[in-house]
Amino acid sequence: MRALTANRLADGEVVFWAGGIWVERFSEAEIFDDDDMSIAAEATSRLATTQVVDPYLIEVEPVEQGVAPVSYRERLRALGPTNKRDHGKQAAGGIDVELLNSAHGAARSSGRINLIKRK
Repeated sequence: MRALTANRLADGEVVFWAGGIWVERFSEAEIFDDDDMSIAAEATSRLATTQVVDPYLIEVEPVEQGVAPVSYRERLRALGPTNKRDHGKQAAGGIDVELLNSAHGAARSSGRINLIKRK
């Protein structure tokens, strides 16, 4: 399973693709099954490049209460900013923040490693 992520150009906020729009919360992200990768590729090709920079797919996996990014880096991006827990998405709280804080996984996702290798 995968989710599409990028950074918004206007303010650098981490955003996720959700059915044709960019959203700020990971819990609202559209999750693509491996069978739906052609849909994800089509969504990536239709992106408005004036809105975001460097969109890429991240690996996600089922966890106890939903799905979470496999990569620690992507969990940090979804929680951000992470320098202080009393502002940003962490301060807003919610089930998605609890889920991301409790998830465990690899240091890097293979999708990001493949993107790095291509550059």
